[in-house]
Amino acid sequence: MYKILLVDDEILVREAIRDNMNWNELGFELVKDCENGKDAISYLKEHPVDVVLTDICMPYVDGMELSKYLYEEHPDTAIIIFSGYDDFEYAKRAIKYQVSEYMLKPVTGQELRETLLRIKEKLNKSHQLTKVYKNYTKNEDVILSKILTNLIKGTQQVETCLRELLEYGIEIKGSAYRVAVLDIDIYSDLYEVDEETKKESALMAFVTNNIAKEIVGRNKSGIVSQDTDNRSYILFYTNLVKEDKKEVKRISKEIQDKVWETTGLSLSVGIGELVFSLNELDTSYGSAINSLTYRYTKGNGVIFDCVESDFKKNSVELDDILALMLTEIRKGNKDASLVTLEQLRLWIQTNDISKNETIAYLHQVQCRIYESISEINECFELRDDDISKISGARNLESATEVLKEYIVHALSAVAQVVYSSKERQTGLALDFIHSNYGNPNLTLQEVCDYLKISTSHFSTIFKEKTGKTFLEVLNGVRMEKAKQLLRETSLKNYEIAEKVGFSDPHYFNIAFKKLTGTTPKNYAKEHSA
Repeated sequence: MYKILLVDDEILVREAIRDNMNWNELGFELVKDCENGKDAISYLKEHPVDVVLTDICMPYVDGMELSKYLYEEHPDTAIIIFSGYDDFEYAKRAIKYQVSEYMLKPVTGQELRETLLRIKEKLNKSHQLTKVYKNYTKNEDVILSKILTNLIKGTQQVETCLRELLEYGIEIKGSAYRVAVLDIDIYSDLYEVDEETKKESALMAFVTNNIAKEIVGRNKSGIVSQDTDNRSYILFYTNLVKEDKKEVKRISKEIQDKVWETTGLSLSVGIGELVFSLNELDTSYGSAINSLTYRYTKGNGVIFDCVESDFKKNSVELDDILALMLTEIRKGNKDASLVTLEQLRLWIQTNDISKNETIAYLHQVQCRIYESISEINECFELRDDDISKISGARNLESATEVLKEYIVHALSAVAQVVYSSKERQTGLALDFIHSNYGNPNLTLQEVCDYLKISTSHFSTIFKEKTGKTFLEVLNGVRMEKAKQLLRETSLKNYEIAEKVGFSDPHYFNIAFKKLTGTTPKNYAKEHSA
């Protein structure tokens, strides 16, 4: 029977829940009901329970404060909250405090029964895992694993370890040795796991260890131990050095496949270097652990044999990729920039590069992008957050996504410069036209000489920003000024034509009528005071 505590400040609610549920049939014992969170906490300090069923709104200590207390002091206690408050803030806090169920009033008896049955199923599973693990920890395998771990890591004298192992009937044979480390990927530091997954990790590591023991034992190739970090270690020993490499790889693959078949979890295996003395086992162990760091770049479910590592890093190739990336970013070419990013990712993945080296490379790329783009846009930044995101990425794929975001940010900074440059040049051109429209010899070339850009480039950006050609804008400015003079002065047509940049009055008349639909003379009459 699981013990349950009921907490609600409404006595009628407590009585209704207490008296109308068949607790024994559901597998629960209602040990007490309290009228507020304060009384509940006093009771829980002396009488831990499996489940707390509580309202939210109560005097002294409400349901959320009670949940916080349980989360901090009794994390294994399941919490069921029922409330009339359909409020997202409550739901968020409920998630924070690992509340198992959040039910809105009014709660029917059927809803509560179904909820309690779900809670019981979770409690059964949790207790089963705990029982299995506790039984395991009492086993002599724990003692053996400790001895073997000390031997492999070099934390105890070899002679002492061998003597202790012999007491259990275990003798290490062979003239050459290798250490392999088995690590279930989902429980590694490459992933964030929830509390339920963490609870399962001990059982899954136990299953993996047993599979490794069965396969290694059947092949008579070594001995297996499990460390407190849920990794398993294999000490391979042999007298046939030439065949050892292939055999170790085959056995590791068999273990990997069996773990997947049994648990559905991917397993990575790091195989250390070959040593010829038990005193050098820590060296083999160290290289095995180090080889697992390549999982950051190469992904999960891989067997990493340090003997096979091909350190073919070519920094010149990296420099070429980076140079091309910077060129494409400065051009504002997004697609090409992201293609170079993918080339960089593949270069890292196909070379034997550790996690720390990868992060250093990616930070170098960030800095080079910053240096290059800040030259043309002084507002472009490399923030601490940009750097820490790459450092905190759990694998190469995630780190690449962070760098992709920074490249997109850099492309945006380039686009701003290009846009503002076009805006500035167009604005200067319009100012120049307004200042010099009276010059009958004003040409596109003269404006371009003033701006110090080519006529083709100017024509493109000018049309893009104004929607008109240079001549269309120039004639428009001249006609507007002409209309002003016709309205406000008594100047003759030829005088106005000359003032607005037309040396030929006849052509001025034609151009004016074409633009306005009337002659300068008629326009003046229509707009005279």
